[in-house]
Amino acid sequence: MMIGYARTSTLEQKASLEAQRESLRGVGCEKVYEEQISSVAPRETLNAALEFCREDDILVVTKLDRLARSVKHLGEIVDDLDARNVGLRVLNLGLDTSNATGKLMLNVLGSVAQFEREMMLERQREGIAKAKAEGRYKGRKPTARAKAPDIEQLLSKGLSKRAIAKHLNISERSVYRVVTSLS
Repeated sequence: MMIGYARTSTLEQKASLEAQRESLRGVGCEKVYEEQISSVAPRETLNAALEFCREDDILVVTKLDRLARSVKHLGEIVDDLDARNVGLRVLNLGLDTSNATGKLMLNVLGSVAQFEREMMLERQREGIAKAKAEGRYKGRKPTARAKAPDIEQLLSKGLSKRAIAKHLNISERSVYRVVTSLS
């Protein structure tokens, strides 16, 4: 059985998700798992797809970067699939791990993909540093500080910092930071 996995990083990428879904169905995937989440976040749907795979199944993705976040992560996924005799196909590369050449190419291309990502992040950091030096970089809008009055009110009602964080959908650390600034 061929099992597809499609992923986009944001909810705004609906067209990309649809294109991946069509590609996966087009090559014969009987079941397609899809999610819209960053590669660095916990990916429950990817885990479900991997768990669903059985011996002689093939996991299919449209692009390598839709599957793994690093060469190490890719290696872990491939090792797990190999141990269970599950193949991996990457459509845009014409890659299939059912043979030695496919496995070699997967490792080489995984390394190149990680290199490209690291270069992109390096350029991004350089751009941010330049924008900061020119006084144009503002960073993201602080969300927890804007909720300081709500935090103060909930504290006065006797709620714990953990309960406040959960109630306001912010991190516990943010609550502590606001509380410290109030003192």
